[in-house]
Amino acid sequence: MNKLFIIGLPRTGTTSISIAMLDYDFKVAHTAYTKQAFELADVISDSPCFCDYPELDALYPNSKFVYLDRALEQWIPSIQMLLKKMQENLAPKTGIFHPVLKRSFNETFDLYTPPHTNTSNNTQETNKPSTRYTAKNLVLNETAFTEQHLSQCYQIHKEQVLTYFEQREDLLVINLSDKNSLDQLLTFLDVPHDSDVQFPHVNIGKHVSGWREHKHPNKVNTLSAGIDQRKFFDYK
Repeated sequence: MNKLFIIGLPRTGTTSISIAMLDYDFKVAHTAYTKQAFELADVISDSPCFCDYPELDALYPNSKFVYLDRALEQWIPSIQMLLKKMQENLAPKTGIFHPVLKRSFNETFDLYTPPHTNTSNNTQETNKPSTRYTAKNLVLNETAFTEQHLSQCYQIHKEQVLTYFEQREDLLVINLSDKNSLDQLLTFLDVPHDSDVQFPHVNIGKHVSGWREHKHPNKVNTLSAGIDQRKFFDYK
């Protein structure tokens, strides 16, 4: 195996799985925004993996991928809380978050769209999270935090992942609420383990900083610098 990419959406358990992998001697980056971070890590989760998995698949052949599923009735209030908390810093021009993070969230959740875009129109074109993020003069999507919009984003992302990996054996789909999910993951990775292993539960409720607070020597800095300084891939 080259790399392990966790491509479930935020608030599906990306922090829990990242922390679990640290204790199995994997070097882990929970989010990665430089080439060097990807090179140093064995496991990379969250942004930009949930958005860029096709490009990462091409860059790192023979890797494995894990899609994290979660019941919508649990995921929607959790992602609503996160997106509202991050909203100001995700703004394309004025937000202070890393450009790759902003792109990943905006392309996946259609948070900012061109003025007068009718995002409530139930057509495939308007509802599909898109590359409209590259347009100028973007404004906050008035439906961005609604249950209908987020449910649609989730379902589209899941369908795209399953279609992309159809008839391949390098994707594992798990739900961390399943008590056997860590056993399934470690079996998928051919890692020796006890059959009764369980995932840690972190970032519960409004808590979103579990990864930052967790100390471990196998953690990889999201912004690790290398020969290319802190450059990201150009995907060309």
